[in-house]
Amino acid sequence: MKTALITGGAVRIGAQIVKTLHENNYRVLVHYHQSKKSAQTLCNELNAIISNSAEMVCADLNIVSDIEKLSSKIESLDLLINNASVFYQTPLTNAKHDDWDNLINVNLKAPYFLATELSNKLKNRNGSIINIVDIHSERPLKNHSIYSISKAGLNMLTLSLAKELAPNVRVNGVSPGSIIWPQNKGSISDKQKENMLDRVALKRQGNPKDIAEAILFLVKSDYITGQIINIDGGRTLYQ
Repeated sequence: MKTALITGGAVRIGAQIVKTLHENNYRVLVHYHQSKKSAQTLCNELNAIISNSAEMVCADLNIVSDIEKLSSKIESLDLLINNASVFYQTPLTNAKHDDWDNLINVNLKAPYFLATELSNKLKNRNGSIINIVDIHSERPLKNHSIYSISKAGLNMLTLSLAKELAPNVRVNGVSPGSIIWPQNKGSISDKQKENMLDRVALKRQGNPKDIAEAILFLVKSDYITGQIINIDGGRTLYQ
């Protein structure tokens, strides 16, 4: 059984990625920071299906020493999914240094150092890394400048790592469009949601399974590296 680490794997899109990989014979390391109860429930559910096939791992991705401790505990790894992400508004007139640190650390710095810390273990298994990017890495979202910058950096990190870690580790990305609305209430109004879906070619929101299935495709495709797939219902067809 292969082993996958999924950051932010306890809830939302991360939880679906965990379930899909588990269904495809992966032992899953479910990373969480504050969602301990959700992580425990998910691991209990999966371990009831296959004993000892899911394990909780806790780390604050804002703290480098936590990343190092997490990486050191992993003996063998086939797949790293950098899914954990922070999303909230940072209008230029209100953005603070702490906002920069929080968004950049979790969305960009953590994926970089997880990749570097785990690279040898991934090389030993001819493994792969998949980063969850965002279509706003190329088209900035208004009032979310720091978030957009962090995801633009993750986009370039994906391409850079694909060169740096070849030929033993493949590195790809998935860029979601409108898949699931943000958790923090009020971050996007109902009117904004309506306007966003109006600019989606398929005129509907996606599903976390769409992201998980794209990841599974990339995992199984041994001759793909350095690619980022938009899963956005055709949103990027429009300006």
